[in-house]
Amino acid sequence: MNRTPSPREKQNKEIIKEMKVLHKKVDESFRYRQMTLHMNRKFEEKLNHKRIYRLMKVAGSSSVIRVKKKQYKPSSVQRIAENILICEFRAEKPNEKWVTDVTEFKYGSSKKAYLSEIRDLYDGSIISYYVLGHSNNYSLVSKTVDQAILQLNGEQPLIHSVVGFPIHL
Repeated sequence: MNRTPSPREKQNKEIIKEMKVLHKKVDESFRYRQMTLHMNRKFEEKLNHKRIYRLMKVAGSSSVIRVKKKQYKPSSVQRIAENILICEFRAEKPNEKWVTDVTEFKYGSSKKAYLSEIRDLYDGSIISYYVLGHSNNYSLVSKTVDQAILQLNGEQPLIHSVVGFPIHL
């Protein structure tokens, strides 16, 4: 109780005093990393980030953390079609059952290409495919279906997509 404070304790009190002033000045938005940068500009001696973190806890200076807003709104399914295929992935004759899917390919730093294909379940052959640039949308699938329809000779195959919307031709 009677001892004099060490130079380190005196410096800690001075650091806490400066931190409180800065904390109010920046609307309590600094966390310990930003606080360390500003305190190192203020004092000649390089202050360790762990020391600043500990002193902020002692002083009760914590930042106000904003809650991030969601960037998307979840959508509900507009229409659910009946599953006519019911996991029966074999066909007795050509052009009886077709399945379609869209595959995403990543290339470069952040570029994407999409491949839409239609496969015949009779022999696994590719009936139609269409490669489109940068977006997975309805026109990609519809162009693939249009190409496949040109090859039909009066047959009306069941087209089943991975999403589960069967199409009768």
